Amino acid sequence: MMNDERKPVKKQRSRFPSARGFRPRAVAALPSLCLAGLLLAVAAAAAREKPPALAPPKPIVLPTPQLRELPNGLKLVIVERRSLPILTLRLVVKSGAESDPPGLPGAAQLTAEVLPQGTTTRSGREIAETVDAIGGNLATGASWDNSYAKLTVLSDHADLAFELLADVIRRPAFLPEEVKRKQQQTISALEILRDDPSYMADAILHVLVFAGTPYGHPLDGTVATVRQLDPGRLQAFHARHYRPDNCLLAAVGDISAEEAQTRAAKFFGDWRASAPPARPTPSAPSREARRRIVVIDKPDAVQTEIRVGSLAVRRDSPDYFALTAANQILGGPAANRLFKSLRSRLGLAYGASSDLILQRTTGSWVAKTSTRTRETARTLRAVLDELERLRTNQVSFDELSTAKSYLIGHMALEFETSEDIAAQTLELLVHNLPLDYWNNFPEKVRALVAPEVSGVASRYLTEDGQVIVLVGDARQFSRDLGHLGPFQMVRLQDLDLASPDLTRPASTRGR
Repeated sequence: MMNDERKPVKKQRSRFPSARGFRPRAVAALPSLCLAGLLLAVAAAAAREKPPALAPPKPIVLPTPQLRELPNGLKLVIVERRSLPILTLRLVVKSGAESDPPGLPGAAQLTAEVLPQGTTTRSGREIAETVDAIGGNLATGASWDNSYAKLTVLSDHADLAFELLADVIRRPAFLPEEVKRKQQQTISALEILRDDPSYMADAILHVLVFAGTPYGHPLDGTVATVRQLDPGRLQAFHARHYRPDNCLLAAVGDISAEEAQTRAAKFFGDWRASAPPARPTPSAPSREARRRIVVIDKPDAVQTEIRVGSLAVRRDSPDYFALTAANQILGGPAANRLFKSLRSRLGLAYGASSDLILQRTTGSWVAKTSTRTRETARTLRAVLDELERLRTNQVSFDELSTAKSYLIGHMALEFETSEDIAAQTLELLVHNLPLDYWNNFPEKVRALVAPEVSGVASRYLTEDGQVIVLVGDARQFSRDLGHLGPFQMVRLQDLDLASPDLTRPASTRGR
């Protein structure tokens, strides 16, 4: 008979602690876990403030350009890059908006824009179709210190590229209908931009900071001045400044120096100047002794654009490297003081930055942001405080190290394409800088020390000649500006960027 009695089952010890046995330990561990979490959060916040250390970037060695010159004075700059079958030609005229005739701002820009709209041998349509047929890219324009035309093609079309660029530069037709069309396009754009507070703040600050210099006017001109730029005035500007001894031609890409010189001589060699030499650029005036504040009243604005600027240095100044580092610390890309103060700490602005704008004979340093209208005075005060802090206190080792790393690491992005190399190389020649400048740039930046950077900040961020521009609904903040001193109020509809006092004559208002 089978025995029904069942043996007791031996209880197995679980590999996991029982809930009852585990809970007291869990409860006891909570304070430790909370403390650990808090420490991790603090560490993460600190890490956000200070980026992780990176290995030093690989050194960039740029090819040394070869210089040639034609008998007519045209200078050639050749940089061989055989890795791709691409050729970029960039011709620079060493006269830009700083050479605009008195009372006619916008002449350099409009002249450059009309160049590809027709020559004495090709219509604008034929030029566009020729460029499209060879898969090229043609562009023209003007900046403050130069005007330019650039053409990028496959190197198989090198001969046509030289011929086409020479035609556009040397023989523009300035056809009345094409000039009129470009005039209308420019006027329409200016009328739209007039309602853009950010554009207006930048333009007004530029005019005021550079007042008394060749840069003290709007680069694009005004509606009134652009209307006066007829074909005759553009032709006169072209004849005076577009001359071989005032030009530089860069050939970058799949071409040898001998090939470039041969083609340049073929298509540019018989180019002769047809007017007296361009006038020399006057030197910059001395800094004014007082601060100037201008308020542009735009009643429908929901926020205020804020700009604070002052004169700086010319592009070839020995202070350039230290100033660039100081600007990076104040408001450059990546981490900067203005952003941390205005957004992270005070919550007054979405973004804040600063720009160092250096021309051939002078330059400017500009801090910029925008804020809610009711916070205008407080935000401006915060910007001025950061400028004063940079001027009076030495920058920290960590700040300077971060700025150096960014400047050196970012340099490679300026030389990614043949167009970039052509533009950067010609900029050196326009500003009388040595051709090995960029190869020595990292070494110059690494050599900077904190007292040197703080020294240039103390010299150029003073209140002497400082300009403050506010564009917004003046009713809501103008009464809070009294502590800064007197200011000029201009209604947006009365603004004239070409006028010394920024206002239109009373007889023209309301038109």
